[in-house]
Amino acid sequence: MLTLTTLASGSSGNCALLSDGETHVLLDAGISCRRITGALGALGLEPAALAGVLITHEHTDHISGLAALAKRYRVPVYTSPGTGRQLCYRIAALEDLLHPVAPGAAFTLGGLDVETFPTLHDAAAPMGFAVSGGGRKAAVVTDLGVVTQDVRAGIAGASLVLVEANYDEERLLSGPYPLPLKRRILGECGHLSNEAGGALARSAVEAGTRTVVLAHLSAENNTPEHAYAAVSTALLDCGAQPGRDVLLEVAPRSGTGPTYPV
Repeated sequence: MLTLTTLASGSSGNCALLSDGETHVLLDAGISCRRITGALGALGLEPAALAGVLITHEHTDHISGLAALAKRYRVPVYTSPGTGRQLCYRIAALEDLLHPVAPGAAFTLGGLDVETFPTLHDAAAPMGFAVSGGGRKAAVVTDLGVVTQDVRAGIAGASLVLVEANYDEERLLSGPYPLPLKRRILGECGHLSNEAGGALARSAVEAGTRTVVLAHLSAENNTPEHAYAAVSTALLDCGAQPGRDVLLEVAPRSGTGPTYPV
């Protein structure tokens, strides 16, 4: 059975585990290697059991634990060629572990099939991932400013989608961030608002998704309550009631979340 567990989610660090019970992969490694090791241990896994780490892009909140993880456990790293170049600039001796994958390409890791799709974000060559196993599919869509057709195609058929709901627009605009940073977050290469995340969740549910986990919430510009309310409204607008027709939850910013069956 394919499962997804978030180990951390937010602007201070992102990491998730996808597993079919035999093949285990991390999606991003944006918390310390010590925290990753501890979280995996609580789930009954050792880092050496990982088949690979999938990296969406090179921002610190997605790679801060990667150098130590790669050095200590020699875990293969899968990412886009552009992101791979950025990682090699920062992490010594990573080339031997690096497996570049062109956005839009697919590959297999053990019993898991991995699909990739390009995203729009202010990074070298960001991409999202969808992982399938046992006839089920989970997609992770965070760190993007707008939802493109590539993203919609990438999540098609996913039973579970991890969806970005980064900010409440009113809180962002009235908050203390400098104007250039606000413009970056609001831009097409920034992040998804609660409403934009809700629209993406709605389209996924209309296509058959039955579990939506909200992720990458800003500590300064959002709250779990704001995110849940906005996405819940979007789902209700299409006749899908959270708790009855679809499971809607918010991933913890720090600490391990529930293990969701896909």
